Amino acid sequence: MTSHEVPDGFLPASTGAGPVIREETADDHRDVREVHTRAFGDSEPVPALVEALRVAEAAVAPMSFVAAVDDRVVGHVLLSAARLDAPRRIVDVLTLSPLGVVPEFQRQGIGTRLIAYALAAADSQGVPLVFLEGSPHYYGTRGFERADALGFRSPSLRIPEPAFQVARLSAHEPWMTGTFVYSDVFWAFDCVGLREPEGGALTS
Repeated sequence: MTSHEVPDGFLPASTGAGPVIREETADDHRDVREVHTRAFGDSEPVPALVEALRVAEAAVAPMSFVAAVDDRVVGHVLLSAARLDAPRRIVDVLTLSPLGVVPEFQRQGIGTRLIAYALAAADSQGVPLVFLEGSPHYYGTRGFERADALGFRSPSLRIPEPAFQVARLSAHEPWMTGTFVYSDVFWAFDCVGLREPEGGALTS
């Protein structure tokens, strides 16, 4: 596994009896798999996607964080390497996926804290942009903006336009625009965009 070192002074987040947000360790792998199995359902490829992204060769090491309550892992977020095909050059960026919280701990702000921690970690490492696919209502209040409105191009026509989102961090410069490109792992696991249901139209 390729791990990311949290910078000095970037301490686990905790407030009273709330969750501790910290870097994932190898001892957490089984618990993280359980988080995503329960959050997304057994039929989803998310746990296998996480395992593949941990070991994939990439220009930027993955950043993986867990939320723990009383030493129990109840949430997880992963940032992994992607690219932006900008006019000037290829730019190394990150994608935030997946984000999962076990059902009984949802709607308690744990996902919000995981996102904030992940974005702060990416920003501290000089990453200019973090992309994702997700609900604009949820992520739009957590540091993300509609990407196409800012001049970015989606990697797939199967991604609903409002769901294609980006967080611009401190290292972003105006020339850094262009087409977002997922890593091969996302394509191998068919985790890009929405597939058309059999016999039906693509839904958002």
